[in-house]
Amino acid sequence: MYQGYGLSEATPVISSNGPKKHTFGSSGALVSPLELKICDAEGYELPKGKKGEIVIRGENVMAGYWKNPAATAQAVRDGWLYTGDLGHIGDDGLLYVSGRFKSLLIGSDGEKYSPEEIEEAITEHASCIDQVMLYNNQHPYTVALIVPNRERLKKKLDAFGLAPDTEAGQTEALRILREQLDRFKANGPLGRLFPERWLPATFAVLAEPFTEQNQMINSTMKMVRGKIEKAYADRLAFLYTPEGKDIFNRRNRENLSK
Repeated sequence: MYQGYGLSEATPVISSNGPKKHTFGSSGALVSPLELKICDAEGYELPKGKKGEIVIRGENVMAGYWKNPAATAQAVRDGWLYTGDLGHIGDDGLLYVSGRFKSLLIGSDGEKYSPEEIEEAITEHASCIDQVMLYNNQHPYTVALIVPNRERLKKKLDAFGLAPDTEAGQTEALRILREQLDRFKANGPLGRLFPERWLPATFAVLAEPFTEQNQMINSTMKMVRGKIEKAYADRLAFLYTPEGKDIFNRRNRENLSK
């Protein structure tokens, strides 16, 4: 099976691996006669090897969105389609796609990192976490919004004879969630998979999941980060306070008891 990359706005293939040339983990070579460049947030082209937004031009690029000139003007500029995806060209000349360009974590020093691989790894390896969204917008540390798997947490608490609506049960549940996240830190079994500065220093437990119904998941089952950030803006701000940084805070306890 060969990996490729594309989107509807490019009808739909941009690049692909194949029998003649392929590298595991890449999205392959650009299809002919497309042009591609990697750009920074200001739209300036970046050198080979640098990560930025994937921008393409060619006959397969759409003319625009149906009856939506504002969205068209934002996506297509001077014939170039700004995909909104993050990637780079490797030494092998192939395209590597890393995630969404607009979902980047941004540290206090301006360094950027795509959160999607970390989020996928957390939900894969943390049995008591169903959904997670990492957040950092020029803050000193990264935080997370967590939707716990309540059934699995309850089973773990049952083994200790604890209930989630008691103070002792809430404390143990929060300790379990922290322990599962700490597995990715330097001394953990999954340590060094990701830079520690992009792992969550603290987290907020949410009372409801991200779904299509509350418009926090789109039709392709991806998180709509902008809507999540807006809906939980107060909670995110709280995580950067002394009380919020302590995972055993009252808001986490209240949501665990629901």
